[in-house]
Amino acid sequence: MKQLSGLDATFLYMETPTTFGHVTGLMIFERPSADYDPFAAVYAKYASLVGQLEPLRRRLVEVPFGLDHPYWVTDPKLDLDFHIREIHLANPGMVDQLADQVSRIVGRPMDRTRPLWEVYVVDGLHSGRWALLTKYHHATIDGAAGQLMLKILTDPDADAPAPGSGPLWVTEPVPSTVELLRRTAVQLARNPFKAMRIQARLVGKVAHAAGVNSVSGAAGQAGAAVKAVARLGRPDGPRIFPTTQAPPTPWNKSITSHRRFAMRTTSLANVKALKNATGGTVNDIVMAICAGGLRQYLLSHDALPERPLRAMVPVSTRTGDEDDPWTNRVSALVAELPTNCADPLERIARCREAMQNAKRTLDMVPADELVDLTQLSTPVLTTSAVRLASRLRLADRFAQPFNLVISNVPGPRQPRYIAGARLCHQFPVSIVTDGQGLNITVVSYLDRLDFGFIADRDLVPDVWDLADMHIDEIGRLFEASGAEWVQPPQPPHPRRGRVRRDQADAIG
Repeated sequence: MKQLSGLDATFLYMETPTTFGHVTGLMIFERPSADYDPFAAVYAKYASLVGQLEPLRRRLVEVPFGLDHPYWVTDPKLDLDFHIREIHLANPGMVDQLADQVSRIVGRPMDRTRPLWEVYVVDGLHSGRWALLTKYHHATIDGAAGQLMLKILTDPDADAPAPGSGPLWVTEPVPSTVELLRRTAVQLARNPFKAMRIQARLVGKVAHAAGVNSVSGAAGQAGAAVKAVARLGRPDGPRIFPTTQAPPTPWNKSITSHRRFAMRTTSLANVKALKNATGGTVNDIVMAICAGGLRQYLLSHDALPERPLRAMVPVSTRTGDEDDPWTNRVSALVAELPTNCADPLERIARCREAMQNAKRTLDMVPADELVDLTQLSTPVLTTSAVRLASRLRLADRFAQPFNLVISNVPGPRQPRYIAGARLCHQFPVSIVTDGQGLNITVVSYLDRLDFGFIADRDLVPDVWDLADMHIDEIGRLFEASGAEWVQPPQPPHPRRGRVRRDQADAIG
């Protein structure tokens, strides 16, 4: 039995009737032969991994009255038939039909009485390919751990041997209420002293990074101390901590439980060509693509704010030396998106500067201390506060600290296979919450960047238009920079599109 960390448990506490804490990945595979059975291949692979991958066999045990963080125990009643499912698309099996199925699946909460994962084998794609949709709760893994799991799930060679029965694993009894309360009493007795040590350590490190020599002296001059920290101790330094709320957009409101999903892909070599022509990093170009795509979308809706948008950017804090890879190791940056800038090249420069400034927060606010602080949160209070805010629709009444989440996750650079089926794409499907009804996540694989756009169904009804505007922005960046295309732009995957009323009447 192992207790969840405070950060892992946070993704449980954030859940409401409209907000879900699971992350999803959509992988597209090529069929190696006409008689290939993807469901049988996936089932055999997962069955062989249950004894190897702890997240596949562990379930939650919640502490009575929400007095402490839950525990993981090995599920004594694991049922693979519940977790591994098969669906088929109706003809013609276009990409938006696949996205509709994804939207419906991610818009359903997970059963907390079972291990927090589901996989769906989706067949009937227009191209003859098939898809694998993996749905894991964020309390179980983060993005980097998801990529580690992908490497274990898939093979580096098309002719890899068939999976065997896998290592044996042993179930454990579910702890009694008395045992859970006993453990909780010990934890609560320790927390006050642990909290004081963590807070003192955190304040000292932040003050040192900001150039404040005396913490007590800074506390006596609160206004000066805040300014020193916010600007890294320099009067003309970059503003690191936002002192204002983000400007409103159509998706910064309370969300429903319904989702829309769109996916698009582009050449990584082309993005690198833009990086080389303009300076910076691949991530700077990704942020500039998002800034330009969001700008075009907001202009088309007559909703572009005068101030730049603000993005929260998750950052992995993994070192590779963790004893337990199946836990969250993530911090976050907040960076401005220059959506108010009309010049594409200037948007790249501003994105580069914003990311450089935001990265300094990793030194100012140590991630380890923040993770430790989450361990001290009280589940019953945290959950109650989140649900009350959702019920009162506070996101409709107060401005948000940032507008959306943008993630960029590195994936494998070598081909991956499942029973000989080659992985072609992996489109990420992340989380939206009250106040942030849009999430953009990008995953690299081989020579591609795969974009996943997940949004509240009502707040961003035209999410496919938004996705197309991001890909169009790449062309604008090439035109503005004068860079040469490494690979010519590819036409998007064909979509069926919405069925109009007159079409439905004609069919009827």
